[in-house]
Amino acid sequence: MKIIPLKEGNFSTNKTKDFTLLTEENSTFLKGIKMSVTPFLIITEKDTILLDAGIGWTSENGKTVISELLEKENIKPEQITKVLLSHLHKDHIETTITRTENGFEATYPNAEIYIQKRELDFALQNRGNYSFDFDTLEKLIEFENIVWMSEDSGQITDEIYYEVAGGHTPFMQVFLIKEKDETVFYGADDLPQESYLKYHLAYKSDFDGRKAMELRLKWQKEATANHWKILLYHDLNKSILQL
Repeated sequence: MKIIPLKEGNFSTNKTKDFTLLTEENSTFLKGIKMSVTPFLIITEKDTILLDAGIGWTSENGKTVISELLEKENIKPEQITKVLLSHLHKDHIETTITRTENGFEATYPNAEIYIQKRELDFALQNRGNYSFDFDTLEKLIEFENIVWMSEDSGQITDEIYYEVAGGHTPFMQVFLIKEKDETVFYGADDLPQESYLKYHLAYKSDFDGRKAMELRLKWQKEATANHWKILLYHDLNKSILQL
């Protein structure tokens, strides 16, 4: 399979979840948590898969960074067949919709969008949570091409596996994609950076930090034993980790 990181940039984010792009000029004095935002495009023999959909950062040309990266790879939005959403925080869903003069439309019109229904229910019960962009979310869930997921684990296709892991959010899901002798694991915000495998901590920013920590220990053993490629959504320097 072909793995293409679609890195929008490195950012600083504050308590109200406002994102500021890090530059050479501001990176030394900006406070807040520093992270990348890196969705992934996975091309298999059967599918062109988008793993999470980023924050929708725009370049100086007025286009989203993700659309420009897709253009460089000669991939049209219409070619994407599946969008797999781990959870519904705003930095993971934004490019699913495109705002137009007449309202909005699906950015990836031919893709099935996979959403965990219990994760949506949690989001809608927490409207004061700055992690969510409810304007985008409410538009997203109007699409007819959504596949609502309700099981704790299973297979989407013969190559794509999912599991509701929890941890970062109550019903966040992770994905495993297998093709031939290659396995890719996407732990989303339970395993967003390589440092999370070096320092075994329960982070207060997670809904259940202890569970996320225990899951990382489990995944690290499995990844090492089976030589997984781990995709890192928020790592500042590295997108893919081979164990």
